[in-house]
Amino acid sequence: GRVLLVRRRDSGNWELPGGRVELGESATTAAEREVVEESGVTIKVTRLAGIYTDPGHVMVYPSTGEARQQFAVCFHALPLDGQPHPDHHETCDAAWIDPARLDTLPIHPSMQLRIAQALTEPHTPHIG
Repeated sequence: GRVLLVRRRDSGNWELPGGRVELGESATTAAEREVVEESGVTIKVTRLAGIYTDPGHVMVYPSTGEARQQFAVCFHALPLDGQPHPDHHETCDAAWIDPARLDTLPIHPSMQLRIAQALTEPHTPHIG
């Protein structure tokens, strides 16, 4: 009944933990690695939540000025171990959040959409 979120150091926004796939990794292995790195929580991916490829969603990183069109693969997962804590590199906070509190947090609209779809239709992968 809770959502694991991390707070980005650069923007202050809350988001689902995640990151890039490294050479030799599958998407699920990368998701499991990134979640533990950013939040301290070990997870096991259970199924696909959605693939998001909106060409209008461009992220600009304030610290570097780098701009990217984001391609995100989101998963549902089960927590296995650990308590949320930030990595103090990319994240400044990490927490289990009650979905009723989501509208009180600074969350990018694209991330709000991913979370809402995963919560309201958990057994339907979203493509878009």
